[in-house]
Amino acid sequence: MTVELDCRGLACPAPVLQTKQKIEKEDLSEISVIVDNQASKENVSRFLASQKFEVSAEQRGSDYYVSGKRGTAATESERAVAHKPDAEKRKIMVMIATDRMGFGDDDLGKKLIISFVKTLAEMGDELWRLVLVNNGVKLTIDGSEVLNVLKDYEKEGLTILVCGTCLNHFNLLDKKRVGVTTNMLDIVTAMQLAEKVINL
Repeated sequence: MTVELDCRGLACPAPVLQTKQKIEKEDLSEISVIVDNQASKENVSRFLASQKFEVSAEQRGSDYYVSGKRGTAATESERAVAHKPDAEKRKIMVMIATDRMGFGDDDLGKKLIISFVKTLAEMGDELWRLVLVNNGVKLTIDGSEVLNVLKDYEKEGLTILVCGTCLNHFNLLDKKRVGVTTNMLDIVTAMQLAEKVINL
């Protein structure tokens, strides 16, 4: 039986993330994903193909129906990869020093940083520390569009370090709603302990 997932109206990368979650949660071998734009159709198709699904897509009106089907052997293989031993997982620290990504258009930059933070979940248990400095601390305060996402990460066990000097500089210390207020020593120590540091 094919499970149908309606992702119309969702911005990238939400259709791919929802497809991934649906497959992993229900251990599906057949799925049909409905999207309403070409980019999402291509992204979902590539993801399903990477998971050893046979992929087909058809357009119905303004919507796209992306179908994937895989056999039992492929499913078992994917399950083995998904459940690799903890010893193989790395400690990755991500440092965000901005409340927008890139230069040029600020509105686009804000959309990109929101998408980036939401997509960090795909790093799984390898995401060991999330450090916010400079303008990045503004993602942790009231009104931040990723505040609830960060709160969810923290509930799931991710340590979020927020630069106290930066909060004070912007007069935001009393508005921080997630993470541990920290100092540069803690941040540098975390960098030393991490196996990989990603700076943004």
